[in-house]
Amino acid sequence: MTIFGAIARPNLPPERIREVALAAEEAGLGELWVWEDSFWEGGVAMSAALLGMTERLRVGVGLFPVPLRNVALAAMEIAAVDRLFPGRFVAGLGHGVQEWMGQAGVRARSPMTLMREYIGALRPLLSGEEVTVSGDYVNLDRVTLVWPPSAPTRLHVGGVGPNSLRVSGEVGDGTILVSDTALDDLPRILGLIHEGRAASGRSGEHQVTAFVSAEAGDAQATAQRVRAWARAGADRVVLEPSADAPDPVGFVRFAALEVQPLVD
Repeated sequence: MTIFGAIARPNLPPERIREVALAAEEAGLGELWVWEDSFWEGGVAMSAALLGMTERLRVGVGLFPVPLRNVALAAMEIAAVDRLFPGRFVAGLGHGVQEWMGQAGVRARSPMTLMREYIGALRPLLSGEEVTVSGDYVNLDRVTLVWPPSAPTRLHVGGVGPNSLRVSGEVGDGTILVSDTALDDLPRILGLIHEGRAASGRSGEHQVTAFVSAEAGDAQATAQRVRAWARAGADRVVLEPSADAPDPVGFVRFAALEVQPLVD
């Protein structure tokens, strides 16, 4: 069964997220996703608040830009949120928009090298292992989390270009695709992800999450789009409202009450 959710865009002020979260849970939405676009809202703060406001709703962050956050701190925060709300948190990581990373003074010369090193350290940290590593970007000396997650944490990696899609397959447990990804391009994308997994010798489940633009007010057309992505190989489809959508509460209710029954 395809996992289904909706997005609360970061142009919504943080103080309004409570009404969106409560509306999503009341309507029975499976997942609510937030973004960590620079310099809008912090993904850890927003996801922890959403989880604390609700009892059942799963919350995803797509994406944490890894250059902004030291990997040891990322491990501490992901582990804490996961332990507070077991099974309800989905962590997505990405290279970050390079212009924004430059503004913050953390732009990496090689985003692919950074992602490989970052996930290569983050995964064993979240498994409770002691990690010592000396890389181009990630350097740790005998770091061990005191409170690692109680269950394995799946790490989803954002991918757009061929290299980032291969890396998502190489190091990630899932790949997140942005909303302007063409459905017809999915076979090529899946092939690139498979190349990365084959090159690294990784096996097991790899979830593909597609952010998909909703057809405003048209549940049938939107559900048809969701089903098409699911048939093509997406494991999770997350509906994205338009940038100028005036009613975020109405959008999550539309997704949960009108679209979700058509795709379950």
